[in-house]
Order: sequence, then C-alpha cells, then structure tokens
Amino acid sequence: MRNERLRVTMAGGGWTFATLADATGVDPKSVERWVNLGRTPRRVTALKAAETLGEDVHALWPALRQARAARAVSPELVALYDQRADLPVSVFVDLLAAARERIDVLVYAAVFLHEAYPRLNDLLRERAAEGCTVRIALGDADSENVQLRGQEEKFGHGIESRCRLALMHYRPLLGVPGIELRTHGTTLYNSLYRADDQALVNAHVWGVNAYGAPVWHLRRHSAGGMFDTYAESFNAVWETARPVEG
Repeated sequence: MRNERLRVTMAGGGWTFATLADATGVDPKSVERWVNLGRTPRRVTALKAAETLGEDVHALWPALRQARAARAVSPELVALYDQRADLPVSVFVDLLAAARERIDVLVYAAVFLHEAYPRLNDLLRERAAEGCTVRIALGDADSENVQLRGQEEKFGHGIESRCRLALMHYRPLLGVPGIELRTHGTTLYNSLYRADDQALVNAHVWGVNAYGAPVWHLRRHSAGGMFDTYAESFNAVWETARPVEG
C-alpha cells in the first residue's frame, strides 16, 4: 500500500527519491519502496528521514509506534482511598512517625492534623532530633491561588483563614534544628505528605474540599516512578516558597 503521507511530505519539501536517499544514506530504490510499496525502514533510518523531512516519524510510519504493555496497577500503589475523610488521622501520624531521613509536607493548610493530633509538633521535633530533615510548605493566605481555591470550593475566605491558622500551629517549630517552614502561592494540584520512601497524596478536585477528594498511598519502587514524580513536584514548589520569618 502506498505511503501517501510520505509522498505528500516529500513533494511539499521538493524531495526526490534520490535526494532523500542521499540525505539518509540509503539507496534511492529503498526510498521508492517506502513510498510506492509502503515499506517501513529500520527505526534508525526512519528517525533520520523524519528529521530530514521535518515530520513526526510515527506520522510517516505508524508501524514504528511501539505499544506499551498495559499494567493494571502501579507497583508503587499501596492503597487507594475514595476520600481523605476515610482515613483516620493515625494513618498520617504513623507515616510521619516512621520517617528516619526525610519528612516533606506540601499543603495549603491541612489543619485537621493539628486538630486531631495536638502532639504533631512534638512528633516533628522528635524526628528532627533523630536526624530527620523536615520541610513544611503551607499556603500563603494572601496569594491569588489560595484565594481562588476558596472561590472554587465555595468556601469564601475560609481557606485563607485556615492557612493563617496552620501557620500559627507550625510557628513554634521555627528555629528548631532540622525543621524548615515556608509558604507558597502555587496552584496546589495535590497535597503531599512524604516520609522517606512513602507518601500520601491527596488529589484535589475542582470545587471539592480536600477532605472529599481521593488519597493514594505510594511506596517508592524504582527511579522515575510515580513516587519520584510527586517528590520532584514538592522540590519544585519548595524552590518557589518563601521562608517564614521568626
């Protein structure tokens, strides 16, 4: 079957069998077979030809598109909860208490942690005293994105107030060695609670308060997986965040 896409692309760029063959290091008859017989070149040759023509290689030769094996569940997914409200606070506390090297928290407020577990600051101090690096990123109550979230969730100034309340809860940790507190004004797509190679990810759904949105529990399996995606996201937000002054 003739490769019409390749023929049109070559004609549009003024390419002949001979000139494209010369550019890709093949015989002109090979190029003719690509066009008239619909032959698919080797991947390396196809990539070179596509680059020469300024076209996507898969658009010219769809057969080169490698199908990826479907995987029902990521090996990094430990558990999936319909909504955050389904999790007892002990799940979050136990996760943070198990950390030995790193704790990262990225939220707008998440005041439910202090409200349900008043010893949270003590736990974080203990972890830091044992050599754990603790980074807490809270929403900047005055940022446009925090205020917009309040409008989207029909919560008015409630989220701004919660951000300020969260800052009051964490402020006693300022100056504690190993603990750093910052505020950020980013669009928060997910709240993250990381402890070493595990994390609880609270997804955010437009118009839905965080307690009604799903949570997935991840455990790092290999480099470049879902866990690393969220860990890198935290780091990116952390770089934009501002340290809280004492």
